[in-house]
Amino acid sequence: MERQYKDSGIEWIGRIPREWKSCRFKYAGSFEKGKLPVEQNIEQKGLPIIGASEMLGKDPRVFTLDDVVPTCRKEDILILWDGANAGIVANGCEGVVSSTVVKYDCNDSQYNKQFMFYLLKYYENYFRSKVGGTTIPHMNQQYINDCICLLPSFSEQQQIAEYLDVKCSEIDGLITLQERMIAQLADFKQSVITEAVTKGLNPDAQYIPSGIDWIGDIPKNWEMQRLKTLGWTQNGISQSGDYFGDDYAYPFVSYSDAYKNFSIPYPEGRANSSDKDRNTYSLIEGDVLFTRTSETIEEIGFSSTCLETIKDAVYSGFLIRFRPTSNKLYKGFSKYYFRSQVHRAYFVKQMNIVTRASLGQDLLKNLVVLLPPLAEQRAIAEHLDTKCGEIDKLIETKRQKIETLKEYKKCVIYEAVTGKTDLRDS
Repeated sequence: MERQYKDSGIEWIGRIPREWKSCRFKYAGSFEKGKLPVEQNIEQKGLPIIGASEMLGKDPRVFTLDDVVPTCRKEDILILWDGANAGIVANGCEGVVSSTVVKYDCNDSQYNKQFMFYLLKYYENYFRSKVGGTTIPHMNQQYINDCICLLPSFSEQQQIAEYLDVKCSEIDGLITLQERMIAQLADFKQSVITEAVTKGLNPDAQYIPSGIDWIGDIPKNWEMQRLKTLGWTQNGISQSGDYFGDDYAYPFVSYSDAYKNFSIPYPEGRANSSDKDRNTYSLIEGDVLFTRTSETIEEIGFSSTCLETIKDAVYSGFLIRFRPTSNKLYKGFSKYYFRSQVHRAYFVKQMNIVTRASLGQDLLKNLVVLLPPLAEQRAIAEHLDTKCGEIDKLIETKRQKIETLKEYKKCVIYEAVTGKTDLRDS
């Protein structure tokens, strides 16, 4: 029998099966917000704490927590309440819920928990669009309470959940495959860069020991110098929040601009910088920015080279600027050399002896720089522009496939939880 539909009354849900009921989410379940772990008077449990990173699929951190923190099982529905990714819906996590996360419990036997998970997952984009806050983005419970909860029969909820478990698992498997290939391409790109900036392009070159274990042998005609002999360093500007804003006129290079890019893009950020600021924290052709401080050692010392002067720009206090005063460094070579794995070992090894992840100027100044002749530096840069461009195109193709798969997954969930995919006879 052909299914009959009715208008849901919500434009972006559209029609739903005529026999389906609906209510507000506030009548279908309850919320339980997590709590910050405390270090005093705690019972040793060694359970994972579930926060933003864990909800986004990263390995859980293990803490010792007291009994008042709500626990969650793999089937429980979690909503990220605070932070840049607030509004994300997830399950499959087991441990204790942090203060940035809310657990949603269905309060009646008429609701299949996995169906409710997919229904809330469908609302995820809506939740994220409603996230607000002047400092830390956060959710408001009212956004969820007022949403329409669609209610097929319990048996159909179960059918929909089982169908989506299979379909989403298949799609997630394809996404994971693409992500794995991206990681392999990124590793290959790094190996291509490291090989070129430490061994050169001449297969017949003669090599000599560098005397540094993580560099190994280098071409005989290359020089080695400490960074401090090639230029000088300067920490970035540190100001309060009202110094920055879209309404200001002058460019501001952020930590993210440097961390994500081999060469500094024209920045989207803006600052209320003075003439003195723009002189002290300027960015001219050939400058190199290094990430100075972060939560983890792995994110310290990433570089981004200024290939063109950025007029009137200033840069973040979380960055260190290196400004060459020697003519021995070609900017295109800097773009790859300082971004290669060759010096990552140096930073990680040295910063293992400090208590926090912070790159000081003295440590940076002692970084060894390999210096091929300038003509060879240009040739290496041109070679890497071509090779890395080819790899980046492959990576971008796979990222587009991931986005297509994610959109397809959203459509599959939407069609199922709104009854447009009829599973009654399947």
